[in-house]
Amino acid sequence: MTADLSDASNARLLPRSIRRALEAMHADVEREWSVADLAAAAAVSGRTLQRQFREFLDKTPGAVLRDIRFERARRTLLRGLPNTRIMEVALGCGLPHFGRFSVEYRRRYGETPSQTLQRQAVLTGAITAMPRVYSAAAGRPTLLLGAIEASPDSNELARSIADDVATALTRAGIAVTRAGIAVTRQPGSAGYHLAGDIRGRGRDARLAFRLTEAETGRHLAAYRVDGPLDDDATPGEHLAARIAAALQPGLRQAEIDRACRKPDADLSPDDLALRAMPHVLSLNAEGNARALDLLERAMDRDPDHALATALAAWTYGQRVVYHFAQTPAEDRARGSALARKAQALAGGDASALAVLGNALTFLHDLDTADVVIRKALACDGGSAWAWSRSGWIDVYRGEADSAIERFKIALDLAPNDPLAFNSMVGIGCAQFGAGRYAEAAWWQRRALMEHPTATWIHRTMCPAYVLVGAEAEAQRSVTALRQHYPELTVSEVQQGLPPLPRAYCDLVFDALHTVGLPS
Repeated sequence: MTADLSDASNARLLPRSIRRALEAMHADVEREWSVADLAAAAAVSGRTLQRQFREFLDKTPGAVLRDIRFERARRTLLRGLPNTRIMEVALGCGLPHFGRFSVEYRRRYGETPSQTLQRQAVLTGAITAMPRVYSAAAGRPTLLLGAIEASPDSNELARSIADDVATALTRAGIAVTRAGIAVTRQPGSAGYHLAGDIRGRGRDARLAFRLTEAETGRHLAAYRVDGPLDDDATPGEHLAARIAAALQPGLRQAEIDRACRKPDADLSPDDLALRAMPHVLSLNAEGNARALDLLERAMDRDPDHALATALAAWTYGQRVVYHFAQTPAEDRARGSALARKAQALAGGDASALAVLGNALTFLHDLDTADVVIRKALACDGGSAWAWSRSGWIDVYRGEADSAIERFKIALDLAPNDPLAFNSMVGIGCAQFGAGRYAEAAWWQRRALMEHPTATWIHRTMCPAYVLVGAEAEAQRSVTALRQHYPELTVSEVQQGLPPLPRAYCDLVFDALHTVGLPS
């Protein structure tokens, strides 16, 4: 779709007549809306409504209604409620032809409805396995969670949801020194405000949250759930973990912005680590160099700073894997030493553990990485970073289908996270390992579109094109790779790649030879 019809900021840009028509569609997705019905709801003529839909959404009202129905079905399946039946979900969203629903669902989302639903069982299992009581450390950002607005007959449900969300946020690491967020119910000095409301009941219920920065009133993030909320079978912790995961990127960026606004003379080790974060996540040479400078300063001021140490270990690993290093052996040794230290410092900080897992895989220590990532998920089963790194560990072990499942959990949890593109790269690598080269190239290309400076993606995208017989695309890909890395050889690719299976690497190296990359 050309607009996110569930996003309030986008909806406000649309004419009132389109907003009214969209509200009518959302309120009754099962109804076979005619243009005349929608025009009556929008208070304009049918011809005017059709023209406005084409002009502002580049689609007919019927096509938009179908989009809304499929998005509603997908959100329902992503909730992973026990005893969910796909046929009933499709019917409830106005999609009665099950065979056509399954085919179009796969075309839209790259997986079958049953794969979406099965994946949620894995996520729910991780969330329900977390300890019921969690105590976050002091010195973390504070968030005011007010009462969720609701009708009197939904007040108990609202209190229950608020309690679950408060616990999930307390678990969540947002890349600060200490794990979790301090959640308060009392107005005061909280840096962030989270407001929620419940509208409607049963199948027509809607739960919405809005996160804002207290000082500026700036909107940071939002989350919305449509459908039943008061079903006894609803996994409350699952929903709360999703809400916390959706809010984490906005909170993290707000903390980074806060650190960037501070005068250089006032920067603490926390601030320096936060300033380094976007440079680490850039996964390019310039960002890598800037990140190392900031992280070395943070560790000079506090040698036991867990996050700075883990980030520095990952950053040194990046230098080897992405060909940023002039002295790869020295950088690998430095990264390994920092990773060992970070493992002793990370404690129960899910973000620091996820970062450390990244570093360890880059340094070819898969067994320790697996232990660290399992610990991260035990602390926060909704950590998109940990799920993504779990997927990479499976790629390195040759377990393609499990890897794809975990990458898609990460994308489900935090589709707007800066590292979401790297999960797409991972899906492409998993598809390559499974011999599905066309799908591999598609996912790698999509990742590169999301993050154009990550030209190292061509190392595995080009071989996928070679193996699928797309010669022109393969030549364009290797040309882009050599433009960014003029001196790159197959031998250097071999030294830099993370610990992929031998057969996988042989295919990559042979394909790069085929398109002319020097030995």
